[in-house]
Amino acid sequence: MADPSTYRPSPGSIPDDPGVYKFRDATKRVIYVGKAKSLRSRLNSYFADLSGLHPRTRQMVTTAASVEWTVVTTEVEALQLEYNWIKEFDPRFNVRYRDDKSYPVLAVTMNEEFPRLHVYRGPRKKGVRYFGPYAHAWAIRETLDLLLRVFPARTCSAGVFRRHTQIGRPCLLGYIDKCSAPCVGKVTAEQHRSIVEDFCDFLAGRTDTMVRRLEKEMARASEELEFERAARLRDDLGALRRAMEKQAVVLGDGTDADVVAFAHDELEAAVQVFHVRGGRVRGQRGWVIDKAEEMDVPALVDQFLAQFYGEQVELAEQAPDNSSPVPREVLVPELPADAEALTEWLSGLRGSRVQLRVPQRGDKRALAETVQRNAEEAFQQHKLRRAGDLTARSAALAELQEQLGLDSAPLRIECIDISHIQGSDVVASLVVFEDGVPRKSEYRRFALREAAQEGDVASIAEVVRRRFHRYLKETAEAGNESTPGIDPETGRPRRFAYPPNLLVVDGAGPQATAAADVLAELGITDVAVVGLAKRLEEVWLPADPDPVILPRTSEALYLLQRVRDEAHRFAIRYHREKRSKRIQVSALDGVPGLGQSRRAALIKHFGSVKKLKQAGVEEIAQVPGVGKRTAEAVHAALNTGERES
Repeated sequence: MADPSTYRPSPGSIPDDPGVYKFRDATKRVIYVGKAKSLRSRLNSYFADLSGLHPRTRQMVTTAASVEWTVVTTEVEALQLEYNWIKEFDPRFNVRYRDDKSYPVLAVTMNEEFPRLHVYRGPRKKGVRYFGPYAHAWAIRETLDLLLRVFPARTCSAGVFRRHTQIGRPCLLGYIDKCSAPCVGKVTAEQHRSIVEDFCDFLAGRTDTMVRRLEKEMARASEELEFERAARLRDDLGALRRAMEKQAVVLGDGTDADVVAFAHDELEAAVQVFHVRGGRVRGQRGWVIDKAEEMDVPALVDQFLAQFYGEQVELAEQAPDNSSPVPREVLVPELPADAEALTEWLSGLRGSRVQLRVPQRGDKRALAETVQRNAEEAFQQHKLRRAGDLTARSAALAELQEQLGLDSAPLRIECIDISHIQGSDVVASLVVFEDGVPRKSEYRRFALREAAQEGDVASIAEVVRRRFHRYLKETAEAGNESTPGIDPETGRPRRFAYPPNLLVVDGAGPQATAAADVLAELGITDVAVVGLAKRLEEVWLPADPDPVILPRTSEALYLLQRVRDEAHRFAIRYHREKRSKRIQVSALDGVPGLGQSRRAALIKHFGSVKKLKQAGVEEIAQVPGVGKRTAEAVHAALNTGERES
């Protein structure tokens, strides 16, 4: 544990200007980024009596080894720089309001010839329109089921669409008029796209136009004595109105706003956001986060809006849909101290004026109270669900420190696992846990070459050597750079920039000893090594004749098992990928004139060896780079067995 007084700047050296500051640990890694109106006042507060600091702030300042700052001209500049640095360095003590990928959205693939409507979870893609997020996937399916009779667009996967195109018959939805069946040519691509665009217009809030159009068509059909068509339009109108009822009208003036509310205590905070578009609640999402430092509601508002809208604008740039993720109004429970700067920044993101305000009366005030109740309920549920989680993680790390005789708790743990089948396709995985939770962005995988045939012990040694050789190389290349964890050429984090406190290998004493020997050979002495044997879950220390036996109910053992199992899962996944690629192209080995790139092109074009086998010579020859003679050789190689039989 570091003493903050050892790196405290002299009070007179800190400017009394607005700016952004960074705390770094002993490896020069950025662990916290913050902004301040007065750098002098804010930084001095971190070096007060430790007992009076917020627990997470106390942990941060005792983990840090240095602090630096950058002076800016305005608070808007500080806001932008703070957001950019948090995004660039991903500091472990900063709260990240990442977009929760568990929330489902309704995706419309406008980038396809025949756009598809489907439930989706994950990062945004270019050329796809998204509606939501919704609280539950069933809510999307229920809405879709109502609207498909009015907008019979395609909802099937690409595989199902191709299959029905080949057999010339639509699926069940095509027969019951909940799909216009573009797969069999009932509508053209232009007609189907028009249906999808009407669907998007309806979900985007242009509901009144659609309802009036259907009412006119129904009246016209009735006048022309087309009673069956009029009845069908009447049912369509009913479906639209039921769908509109599900999106409760909360404001009657076509309000475009996000309503934000918080519930919090000393250590954690919950935030809920209701997205209101066209006077209706179009989506809802929420987060529960650990507080980085002591913050009241205005500080939470400031931090959340800066990170949330910064990320939303970046996502919108990746997948533009002609609408800004920043609404005309942002309704919050309390205004932050730098409300004017935040408003100016949000207006710049939107490209037009944004209002940041606290609703005082009427429907907007009532809606804000509803969002507040949702935040409090979510916070209460989180407390009940995770009451022992943070305590258990802290206890596990403290117990590991005690049982393994470490100098400090292993805040960063890495684990290596080997996967193969009888020595073939040998691969390894390296997973990373920080503060007891996975850090998947830093997972790595290795294809083993030198030691692949010499057994698991040699494979472990090869992976450790490659991983820490890269660490030493990157440390040397970084030298005295101001941001040693960031590659100056790419602007991305270096792949092996930070060493673990504890290295876990899957295996017993020999594997642990091999890993420790490699570290000693490389001159690395501050990384502890253990092996975890599967059979009896024994913990082996290098060169020790007997294992350390942790109690079966031990939180430390449970954490080690989680780390080891995650490494095993990641290694198995990579091994399967590599093996499937090898098996896919093995049937094409030895074909004259067919190299690796042409084999890959054929598999990519046809999708599999099975489909390639069904193709004729002329079809194969159409693949770029494959001539007729090579196509004949491929066709003959794949169909020789059938002719002989």
